[in-house]
Amino acid sequence: MWRNYLTVALRALAKNKTYTFINIFGLAIGMAACLMILLFVRYELTYDQKLERAEDAYQFQTYYKDPDTGEEGNLQMSAFVSKGALTKDFPQIEQAIYLQSSGPVVIRNGEASPSPEAMRYTDGNIFSILKFPFVKGDPNTALAQPGQLVLTETEAAKRFGAEEPMGQTLTLVSSGKAVDYRVTGIIKDIPKNSHFAGDMIARYDPQSFWVDQPNFLDSFGWQSGWLYVQMKPGTDVAALNAQIPAWEKRNIPDQIFGGQRFNQGDFADFALVNIRDIHLGHAQDGAMTPGNDRTSIITFAVVAALILGMACVNFTNLATARASQRAREVALRKVLGANRSQLILQFLGESILVAAFAMLLALTLVELTMPAFAAFLNADFTMSYVGEGGLLLPIIGLVLLVGAAGGLYPAFYLSRFQPAKVLKANKSSADAHGSGRLRNILVVAQFAVSIGLIICTAVVYAQTVYARTAEPGYKRDGLMQIDGVGRRQLQPMIDTLLNEVRNVEGVKSIGRTGIGIATQNNSNTGIQMPGRTEPVSIGNYAVDSGFFDTMGIKLLAGRTFDDSRAMDDATTPFPEVPEAERAFAARGVNVVMNELATKRLGYKTPQEAIGKTLKAALVDEEYGGVVPVTIVGVVQDSRFRSVREPVDSIMFLLNQFGHGQLLVRYEGNPSDVRARIEAVWKRVAPEVPFEAEFSDDIVRELYEAEEARATIFAAFAGLSIVVGCLGLFGLAAFTAERRTKEIGIRKVLGARTKDIVRLLVWQFSQPVIIANLIAWPIAWWLMRDWLNGFDTRVDLNPALFVGAGLLAMVIAAGTIVGHALKVARANPIHALRYE
Repeated sequence: MWRNYLTVALRALAKNKTYTFINIFGLAIGMAACLMILLFVRYELTYDQKLERAEDAYQFQTYYKDPDTGEEGNLQMSAFVSKGALTKDFPQIEQAIYLQSSGPVVIRNGEASPSPEAMRYTDGNIFSILKFPFVKGDPNTALAQPGQLVLTETEAAKRFGAEEPMGQTLTLVSSGKAVDYRVTGIIKDIPKNSHFAGDMIARYDPQSFWVDQPNFLDSFGWQSGWLYVQMKPGTDVAALNAQIPAWEKRNIPDQIFGGQRFNQGDFADFALVNIRDIHLGHAQDGAMTPGNDRTSIITFAVVAALILGMACVNFTNLATARASQRAREVALRKVLGANRSQLILQFLGESILVAAFAMLLALTLVELTMPAFAAFLNADFTMSYVGEGGLLLPIIGLVLLVGAAGGLYPAFYLSRFQPAKVLKANKSSADAHGSGRLRNILVVAQFAVSIGLIICTAVVYAQTVYARTAEPGYKRDGLMQIDGVGRRQLQPMIDTLLNEVRNVEGVKSIGRTGIGIATQNNSNTGIQMPGRTEPVSIGNYAVDSGFFDTMGIKLLAGRTFDDSRAMDDATTPFPEVPEAERAFAARGVNVVMNELATKRLGYKTPQEAIGKTLKAALVDEEYGGVVPVTIVGVVQDSRFRSVREPVDSIMFLLNQFGHGQLLVRYEGNPSDVRARIEAVWKRVAPEVPFEAEFSDDIVRELYEAEEARATIFAAFAGLSIVVGCLGLFGLAAFTAERRTKEIGIRKVLGARTKDIVRLLVWQFSQPVIIANLIAWPIAWWLMRDWLNGFDTRVDLNPALFVGAGLLAMVIAAGTIVGHALKVARANPIHALRYE
């Protein structure tokens, strides 16, 4: 019996090559998409899953909410002081270790080079909590003492080449202090599916490192690193998190601001989060590696399932459409004694066989495209069939599921034919009743999915282009950003360097700043307002007098900074000198604010803010706590960060310290200007690496994730259209075949070719029109929620929806018009001669 079923199935597939191709190719596309997304989803859900004792490793996170604006800042970072407070109050914690990010200059054999982007300082052996495998060295002692250094394999090869790295010395220069570190361990490269990034991890002494800025060690308002804790096995962390509010009250001290008392804990919440949940967690600010959200993963999984469902719909549609070709076979089998359950089993078997052939093609497509897919997503995908993480069982399950999903209804539909009705009139009961309503419904569903994906692709792409090209409030063209001008070792020759750069051919102006384009640093201070207990939080960044002109930021009222005015200068000695701090607090300083900051402070117009004096928390409480600040200028708002984040409200101060970036306004060939500046830099400051990027490149990198999402949506939309059109072509072919006699009669009665084509095209255009009416509101609802994640965004233009609908109509018409022309041009005598 089984041999007979297999023989019949293979003959049926070979006889109907168009039907077979459409089903196998369509199912293969759907299965390949499903497998690729399965790999992607598994990859996203397995971040840090393989680390030993991952269930006991946690990160202490900080969540802020601005009481005035409602803006949230959900940080994976926390304050250094929270480490001691946690270990003191919670004996469930075995150990706690703090890491901070830094960008020291690395010196080896007298040659300076930049540190890797993932450079970390740690105050303990972080690998006793995050147990990444070691290639060389002892993981228990590699970071046991300050002055020890661990590198990844790639970083070790980059620094030492073929030399043995163990025992070698690298000199790290941070804040002007050079400290030697000895390489005591080499770890495997951190897996890409880890929230942690660290190519160079150095054990340091926080007390000596922060001797010039002791507030780092005891301030709960200074989040500049990551705190990891290891819990004792079996600890109920949910219960511990429930005690955090009481912990805040015990440990976060009140502060005096302008004679009024407030507590930083009133604006913040804290939580311990397992390391396996960080990548998809609530907090994504201050992350070492880009995070994701479960909604995005679910969205891609749903889209892949929809494409697979469309392929199954094709199978169902075509199987029922060609029922007339199987009716006599069913009738004869029943006459010869076959019961309905045997027929159902036969047709389900055929469906599973088609799914198996499609899976072989799908696996070929996956193997061919997976390297490019993984590179595009910057992920480590592995395609294994057996062993840990093997896909053999999911593949078999997918074949059975798809075979059943596509073949179940046709099996029941075909097996119900009555032999007497089929054989006595030499026709199928499929011709006798049924209007093809189910097939029309399924076609509508297919094109609704395709149209919806086209709309989503268009909206995501439009938002990406808008984000990249939206007016940022400064002149982006002809702007270069150079990092590292705040390094302590650069300060003795900073004036010489700036003068040399200013005189480079092609350089129009330069300016230093503490808030550059797409930098991650955040610096805020409190402004005291009459009648308020809590201060208003405003961004606080140092600039020099050339900043505004170089950036091209428009002045709305008042003036910008003038180096010749003593009250404009907010510079005080660093490290702090008590007498200078007190003198600064007594005399006050002039500031420039952006328009948003003045609005938050209650001024209706920029001009109204000019000349107003407020009090800002710019010095420690021991020196007076607040400084009188007079607003002398208001500039337009500028977007320094992604459009996903709100525009910063900023108070600018003229200060010779606190600059991280040098901005250069240039003209002429960008590469030539950059090369000339680099030559000057290496001549004047050879011990500081030259790191420069053009503003356009920075912004493009900022929106790479959005562009990747747009590309993936476009790929899915394209696949859905291909699958939908395959099914539509097959239906058109079979429908035209069934209506051959009708078309022949119409031509005999005078119908023209274009009338026949119009008839067939209109028949298949109606489902597409209905699909538009279904897809538009669903796509609008989904894209509205997605766009709400941006601070500024494109409008949901009706033209996008109409355009997607028209595109679907054109594609559908183009799919069937060729076949319609062939049928319409046929000689009617060939259709009618049998009669």
